[in-house]
Amino acid sequence: MDALQGLKVLELGQLIAGPFAGKTLADFGADVIKIEPSDGGDPLRTWRLLREGTSVWWEVQSRNKRSVAMDLRQPEAQEAVRKLAAEADVLIENFKPGTLEAWGLGWDVLHALNPRLIMLRISGFGQTGPYRNKPGFGVLGEAMGGLRHLTAEPDRVPVRVGVSIGDTLAALHGVIGVLTALRHREVNGGLGQMIDVALYESVFNVMESLLPEYDAFGAVRGAAGSALPGIAPSNAYRCAQGAYVLVAGNGDSIFRRLMTAIGRADLAADPALARNDGRVARVGEIDAAIESWTSARSIDEVIRVLEAAGVPVGRIYTVADIANDPQYLARDMIVQTQDAHGRALKVPGIVPKLADTPGRMRTPAPLLGQHTESVLRSSGWPLQGPTAPDRSGLASTD
Repeated sequence: MDALQGLKVLELGQLIAGPFAGKTLADFGADVIKIEPSDGGDPLRTWRLLREGTSVWWEVQSRNKRSVAMDLRQPEAQEAVRKLAAEADVLIENFKPGTLEAWGLGWDVLHALNPRLIMLRISGFGQTGPYRNKPGFGVLGEAMGGLRHLTAEPDRVPVRVGVSIGDTLAALHGVIGVLTALRHREVNGGLGQMIDVALYESVFNVMESLLPEYDAFGAVRGAAGSALPGIAPSNAYRCAQGAYVLVAGNGDSIFRRLMTAIGRADLAADPALARNDGRVARVGEIDAAIESWTSARSIDEVIRVLEAAGVPVGRIYTVADIANDPQYLARDMIVQTQDAHGRALKVPGIVPKLADTPGRMRTPAPLLGQHTESVLRSSGWPLQGPTAPDRSGLASTD
C-alpha cells in the first residue's frame, strides 16, 4: 500500500512550484488531479528541450497525475472546481494572490464547501504584506531571500545556481506544510487549514547563519565562489589537465588526515589549526597548500589518495557522469520509464526512500485533458442530458 493512498489532491498550479509539490505527493500514492488550461495546457509542456512537441521535463514533473483541461476563467469550469474541491483533501495553487478569489475559488469559499480541505498557496511574496500583489518568480525569490548575492566569484556578477531552486524549495516547504496540516487534521478535530508559502521565505529559511551574523556583528556575507565562508578548508581545487576536485577537510580530525596525506605534517600538527576558527584565520595559506599538491596530480590520483585517507573528496559531475554512476544506479535514481506514447525515457528516481512504503511511478505524465471526462463523471458532474451544465470551458481527450 502506498503511504498516501486515498489522499485526493487537486492541483491548480502551473510550471514549477505548485506542480513539484503535487509530484512529490503523487510519487507516494496521492491521487493528484491536475487542472490545466484547455488552450495548450500547463506551459511546462513546452519548456526546455522538446521531443515531438512535448517537454521531457513534463514527463518528470507530471508523472502519476491525471489531467483535466479547463478554462478557469469560465463559470462552468469554476463550478466544476468547486465540485471537485468539495471532495478533495488538498488543493495546491501557485497563482498570484487574489486570482482564485476573482474566480470564486478563494479559501473562504472552498473552506465553507469543505471544512476538511487543506489549501496550499505558493506565491512570490505570500498572501499578506506590502508585496503580496507583485508578480514573483523563483529568480526574484532567490534574490530577495539572499541566495543570489552569494552565488558568484568575488567582484563578479551574481549567477543562478543553474536550476529553479527557489521554486523547488517553496514546493518542498509546501509539502512539509501539507503533511503537517494532515497530521493536525487527523488528531485535532478534522478541520483543514490554509498554508501560505512565499518563494523568498523558502529561500531565506535555508540561508543558515546569514541573519544572526549580520545582527550580532554587522557582517554582510559576500560572494565566495566555491569556498564555504567561515568553514575551512572546503573548496574546489585545480588538478592537472585543468580539472577541479572538491575537498571538504573542515572536520578537525579530517583536517589532520588531509594535511598528512598531502605531505604537510607541519600543518597537521600546528595547534593553531586544530579548530575551525584557527583554520579560517589562515584559510588562504591552507587552500594554497592543498592546491599546490592537487595541481601536480590528476584528478583520479587526488581522489584515490584522499579517499584512502578518509577525506571527503569528489569530482564535479555532469549529467553524463550521473547517468552512468554505479551509486545512482544501485539506488534506483536512474529509472527507465515510458511516456504516454510508449516512448522510452530515463527520469530521476524517487526521493526520499521509505523502507516500508516507498514511492513509485504508477502512470506516465498525462496527455492534455486525458482524464477530464472520467474525473468529472466520478465526481457526479452531469455529462449529458438536459440537466448537464454548459461545458464550453472544459476539454477532454477521454
